[in-house]
Amino acid sequence: MTVSNFRRIAAILIIAATFFTTIDAQDISSLEARKTMNKYAKKELAAKASKNARKAAKAYIRDGWEVAPGHLPLEKQLDRAYTMQYEFDESGYPLYLMSEAISVGQNYDAAKFQAMELSKLQLAGQVSSEIVGLVENTVANSELSPEEASSVLETISASKNVISQKLGRVITVVECYRTLPNKNKEVRVQIAYNSKMAMESAKSVIRKELKKQAEDLHDKLDSLLQLD
Repeated sequence: MTVSNFRRIAAILIIAATFFTTIDAQDISSLEARKTMNKYAKKELAAKASKNARKAAKAYIRDGWEVAPGHLPLEKQLDRAYTMQYEFDESGYPLYLMSEAISVGQNYDAAKFQAMELSKLQLAGQVSSEIVGLVENTVANSELSPEEASSVLETISASKNVISQKLGRVITVVECYRTLPNKNKEVRVQIAYNSKMAMESAKSVIRKELKKQAEDLHDKLDSLLQLD
């Protein structure tokens, strides 16, 4: 096995550990689970990317994008991104929230860090928008007064950075870069996060922030939005 293939399998193993939902988290360390994930990783590596992913990857490459050593080929990364966009939970809602960002830095690591932070902030914005919709619905149903809703919406807006920081470990779905004429690195990332977990994390943040402001408003919204 070449070093390149070894690195690719290692990268897929990370994806498998995240997405292989049929294995209980407490059993990941077992020999049987590791063997199963290893088979899954090798199968994914051997599988051919979809036509759309291959076409998109060629367009990326024409524009100068490439992947760092040890990362999956672009077509495989994009194939995973397309698949995740069409995964839904039992209620028919998207299973993952996804966002993308591009950043430029003097070196790869600096540009990647900034792109990741921007992507996480975008995810937090998506979650905040969902909660804003819930709050606006409670106003429409006369469950919250306009004054109460205004206070809550201000809290949600102010909490976006905190929500971003509390998201925890996100899934990096696509990661590529290109070298600009001035030798700076431009890094592009697309990340994903489980929708349900993101909402619960955001609600927890807002719950704490509201509690600092007014106990009665906190309790009222806690009940309406089932924040616990």
